[in-house]
Formats: sequence, C-alpha cells, structure tokens
Amino acid sequence: MAQKQVSSFAEWKALEGGEFGVSDYMVIDQERIDRFAAATGDFQWIHTDVERAKRESPFGTTIAHGYLTLSLLPPLLAQLVETRNSRMTVNYGVENLRFRQAVPAGARVRLRAEVQEVKDLRGITRVRIGVIMEVENAKAPVFTGTILLLYHFES
Repeated sequence: MAQKQVSSFAEWKALEGGEFGVSDYMVIDQERIDRFAAATGDFQWIHTDVERAKRESPFGTTIAHGYLTLSLLPPLLAQLVETRNSRMTVNYGVENLRFRQAVPAGARVRLRAEVQEVKDLRGITRVRIGVIMEVENAKAPVFTGTILLLYHFES
C-alpha cells in the first residue's frame, strides 16, 4: 500500500473511519531485543537468556518485550503516513492497549492502522488511530489498542 501524505486537518478528516494501511514486515531479532533490554534495564531472562528460554520458557525461545513491540509504532506508522506541514507532533496517549500474543525472537511483525476519529482542538488536530500489530503466521495479534496524536499544523 502506498504511503499517504497528510498536511492538514481536512486531509486527516478525509481518512476518518477506515483502514489506511498495513506496513511491511519488520524482523524482531535477538540483537534488537538485547538492545532494548540495555536501553530500558529490563533484563528478564525470558527476553535475554537464550539457553534458559529454550529450557524453561513455554515459548521455547526468547520473546520480545511488550514495550519493545509498542516502541515500533513510530517507524511502522511512518511507512503508512507522512505528515507534512506540522510544526510539531506529540504523542498524546494510548488507550485500551492489550498485549495478546508473544513475539518470539526472529519473528516478523507488521502494523495495521485505522483512523478512528479526527477532531479539531482549537487549532490542534487530534487523531485517534486504532492499531493492531500482527506477527506473521499467528492467529492472535501481538497487541491491539488506540493511539492519540496531536498535530500542530502551520496555518
């Protein structure tokens, strides 16, 4: 699917109510998991100890941190939409996020997104985007939820 380009409230509003894209797959390899652990200080063995995870984990391997998968929203969303003419974009919130499926090291994930609501808040555009992260060949999504972004468009 081609990347959408949005440069105003009206252009976001035109996307309201429908899926606006599915990203390419991204590999979540052990190196990425280890870098995330180092950045956050979360070295729980289920993420970083490959040998122990093989022996003791119900997944038979290490898995990505849930917050690692969540942190992939910006680069995956950027594949779907490029927002132009915004002085500033602010993460405003996450609603109803549920982690539903573990991501084994080496798996591929992608993002599916839907513009649920676009509101004008006194000149600031608030966009509510439903997000579903999928892991390749899995029945359940990695997570589902809603993100809120604020766009400060140039006049």
